[in-house]
Amino acid sequence: MGNVVIDMSMSLDGYIAAPNDVPGQGLGEGGMRLHNWGFDNPGVFERVFDGLIENTGAVIMGRRTYGNSIPEWGGGGPIGDVPCFVVTHDPPDSASPLFTFVTDGIQSALAKARDVAGDKRIGLMGADVPRQFLAAGLVDEIRIHLVDVLLGGGRRLFDEFPHRIELEQTGLYEAGGVAHVAYRVVR
Repeated sequence: MGNVVIDMSMSLDGYIAAPNDVPGQGLGEGGMRLHNWGFDNPGVFERVFDGLIENTGAVIMGRRTYGNSIPEWGGGGPIGDVPCFVVTHDPPDSASPLFTFVTDGIQSALAKARDVAGDKRIGLMGADVPRQFLAAGLVDEIRIHLVDVLLGGGRRLFDEFPHRIELEQTGLYEAGGVAHVAYRVVR
């Protein structure tokens, strides 16, 4: 069974998307700044993501992430042909067969993702779904790419939790103004 992983770029003030994240502009106005490090230096991207496509068996996201980003993915998913599960109360009428819409919660989405992922990791996308998974004790690892910018607003990844969550740092790497930090969630 693969690990459930949050793997996100984030501004120093805690935002994973800039203000005004809308369809076709899923990262908000100027939000691409959070991901430029991966395009500016592909060697760092490969070192940090360590075979992202090959090692990821499924992705779980919320409806907002799906709706805001689908135009940018050009008919595919966020990680090539990796199956995606969208937690929602409002599935669209039609979508690519790459996407499965789950209307009965995160536990169901995780079970479906585990079925297709096998021993590969399951990536979480967006802000709300990863927070729900953390609160439910379903996350194994958190990897944050802390970018040298203060966005001043947008969508936060870590907002409020119903209880304290202990972490153990497992990795730290710095390149080009971005600190790549990895944690194991302590249970």
